[in-house]
Parts: sequence; structure tokens; C-alpha cells
Amino acid sequence: MTKVAPALHPHFRPIQRLQLMTMPRHDAYEARGKPEPGVCEDCGVVWSKGHWHWGAAPAQTGRLLCPACRRIREHAPAGFLRLSGPALARDRAELLALLNNHAQRERGEHPLQRIMAVEDDGEAVVVTTTDIHLARGLGDALYAARRGELDYRYNDNEHLLYVHWQG
Repeated sequence: MTKVAPALHPHFRPIQRLQLMTMPRHDAYEARGKPEPGVCEDCGVVWSKGHWHWGAAPAQTGRLLCPACRRIREHAPAGFLRLSGPALARDRAELLALLNNHAQRERGEHPLQRIMAVEDDGEAVVVTTTDIHLARGLGDALYAARRGELDYRYNDNEHLLYVHWQG
């Protein structure tokens, strides 16, 4: 279940897309220091040579939990994408397929960028993600395909992004 709609939270502020791409990261879920090479015990992503990637694990690796799986376990999304409007009512299946395809491509290149949940209440769809950049990318993909209105709101204190697309 998602948290209270972030757009209503007073610590969220509007932000431009380019600002988001250039701001420093301060994600509490990001690994600190340099852990030993290892494999995530939930998803199998490999940590070696300073980054997460899909593939074979180096010899003698430990078991650990990647930041994405940790967010999923703790139900702590970093990104929220809310879809609403007449285009959603008319083309719901097509829009959700577009989001899923984009997320699968991103996950191949960036293993920590994943969709956590898709909640549909009939009026709107809320997609939660393990990374703010995936939420931004999903919003950008919707805008590129369908235009509409796209709004970004960022919370500096908690490293959360709320994206609202209305089509």
C-alpha cells in the first residue's frame, strides 16, 4: 500500500525535469562505503567493482540485499507516478503496457530501477518505484507518447519524487 498522496505533503516542491537530473543524490537506501562483492538474496543482482549489474557473480561472493529489494521489503517507494484524465479511462491497458515496457528496458540497464506496485482505483492509477529516476522516466515516456500535462514534485528531505501525468 502506498503512503498518503505526496502531492498533499507540505515538504514537496515543484521541480523542473532538468533540475532533477543534475541534483546531488542523498538516498538513505543507497549503499554507503564499498561492500564486498555479493549477490542480492532476493533478486540475484550482482554487486561488484562498485556497481550493481545483472550477470554472473564473481567467485566467493557473499549474500546481501540490494537497495531496490530493501525498499520493496520495507514498502518504501522513492518514486510515485499518478496517471489520471480521460486518456487513462479510454486507453488504460495501452498506457499500462507502455509503462511496463519502459520499466523492463530500464531494469535491464539499471537493475535498481523497478516498479514496486501499480494501484488502480478506477479514477487514477498510482505506480510506485524503487528509484526517482524511473518515476521521472515513466512520466517522460507517457508525455512523449501522449502529451498531456506532466508535473514533478520533489521532497529534498526524504529523496522522494511525485510525478503526475494527466492525459
